[in-house]
Amino acid sequence: MSKVTVVGAGNVGATCANVLITTGIADEVVLIDIKEGLSEGKVMDIMQTANILGVQTRATGVTNDTAQPKAAM
Repeated sequence: MSKVTVVGAGNVGATCANVLITTGIADEVVLIDIKEGLSEGKVMDIMQTANILGVQTRATGVTNDTAQPKAAM
């Protein structure tokens, strides 16, 4: 079982994730971006196509908010 994480959900990252998912290169793909909701939306779009193609790859969109401080000290 292979898992690939793509950092950045812009045009290049989303295209990489799309190719990885639709060709079945990886069993699981995680798309991560700092902008809230962007990677989740891209994964939803990609998975709609993947379902039509009958691809069984699992995909997840994640927001990376670790760069943002939770509280000021």
